[in-house]
Amino acid sequence: MAHGLDPMDKLQSLEDKLAAARTRLILEKPFLGALVLRLPLVAADPGWCRTTATDVRKFYYNPEYVQALNSDETQFVLAHEALHCALSHFSRRQHRLKHRWDIACDYAINPLLIKDGLTPPTGALIEDKFEGMTAEEIYPCLDDATDDQQTLDQHLYDPDQSDDATQSQDRGDQNDRPSRSTQTREQGDRPDRVSQTERSPPDAGAPRPTPLSAGEREALSVQWQQRLAGAAQQAMQAGQLGGAMARMVDFLLQPQLPWRMLLARYMSAVARDDYSYTRPSTRRGDPAIFPSLRSAQIDLIIAVDISGSISEGEIGEFLAEINAIKGQIRARITLHACDVRLVSDGPWIFEAWEDLECPRVFVGGGGTDFKPLFQWAQSLDKTPDLLVYFTDAQGDFPARPPEFPVLWLVKGKTGVPWGQRVQLN
Repeated sequence: MAHGLDPMDKLQSLEDKLAAARTRLILEKPFLGALVLRLPLVAADPGWCRTTATDVRKFYYNPEYVQALNSDETQFVLAHEALHCALSHFSRRQHRLKHRWDIACDYAINPLLIKDGLTPPTGALIEDKFEGMTAEEIYPCLDDATDDQQTLDQHLYDPDQSDDATQSQDRGDQNDRPSRSTQTREQGDRPDRVSQTERSPPDAGAPRPTPLSAGEREALSVQWQQRLAGAAQQAMQAGQLGGAMARMVDFLLQPQLPWRMLLARYMSAVARDDYSYTRPSTRRGDPAIFPSLRSAQIDLIIAVDISGSISEGEIGEFLAEINAIKGQIRARITLHACDVRLVSDGPWIFEAWEDLECPRVFVGGGGTDFKPLFQWAQSLDKTPDLLVYFTDAQGDFPARPPEFPVLWLVKGKTGVPWGQRVQLN
């Protein structure tokens, strides 16, 4: 910080710097600016906050760290923390290791911000190979070596075993923190409330906050999803939401129902089990007509994208799920695989009573073209009742949809031009 200023003047200088960066985001990046506005700015105790941090309720910063940032870098760290909240990273970890999950979240966020024109400070985790991927997709790509890496910021919404000692020291300060009811009021959507910087003692700074409780996590997840949707809508109306950010928002806001449930529901809908009231043969001697269950087997085509982005294990899991469903609805399955061309030894046909399994290990190619598979399907003597395509949807589609229904089971965020899309979570 600048010499010759008393602590309150130094803090005021930093508040002005952060406020100016936030204003620039609101004017130039309205989507990010609207999200940043929801996090009150709090000067933190440098004893626990080395750079910046968030507990989903507030933006904490180390005064010395922020003082060393330029204006562009200050915008980046503000937007970085806001995206952790808006993308619900605090509620998506599930069974994953915390530190590795935190690394994956930073790798997911930073390319989005860079692509949106922001400048990262030194120490930001950036890997070109992770661009466009979610934290869930990045996490399996990380190995033990990443455990030595350090995130740009601190994610305080989860308990961390490595921080137990620090947390125990901070528990003595809990009585000095706002009550739960006060915190709840601060989480409201009043812009005049959240836009104010919270002052803390300049020499000590704010103590480390406690992790979220289960109830807080659930309530904040809903609240931030609403904020994400509202910010995205305003930015899109102004024509100021970039493509990569728009795809991420669309992915997060679509219904997150289990894909197995959606697949079973869709396949059951095309099954042709029905009651028949056809008059029976008069030779039976009974004039009464009773309904009888008429069950017809459905013809189902299963197409597997083997372009390289779908792993052998994922294909096996997908086929096992299809196998379980088809036993209930009597489906005859024709399995085929394709990257830029159909595999030479396909297709493979499985009757309703036969177990569906992968006929061999597929060696994927470098690209994806969906046209060969649909050209083949449309050349068959009998139109299928349903075609299910297991893919990442990154390929060349036919210009027009076929005359039969198509269900896309999509790994990733890419959309489809037609057909029913089901997200693989």
